[in-house]
Amino acid sequence: MFEGLFQPLHLIVILAIVLIIFGPGKLPDIGAGLGKSIREFKKAMSDADKDIDVTPQRKESTEKISSPASMEAQQQTEQKESLRNN
Repeated sequence: MFEGLFQPLHLIVILAIVLIIFGPGKLPDIGAGLGKSIREFKKAMSDADKDIDVTPQRKESTEKISSPASMEAQQQTEQKESLRNN
């Protein structure tokens, strides 16, 4: 469907239509605006890649999670030791 869309003759016709619509004085402004837009888009895409951090996070805490029964036993042991020390 779009196989021969950008042949040299087609590009010349498109350029002629653009010249008729905007005039030769506006073409540099249009080209500069288009170039600036493309540069900003590329910059935004590269910044977005830098912002994304895909490294896996290490767990800071290596403590073992205790069951409630073992926590209670540990508290009782600590209380007994504190009573002995007093």
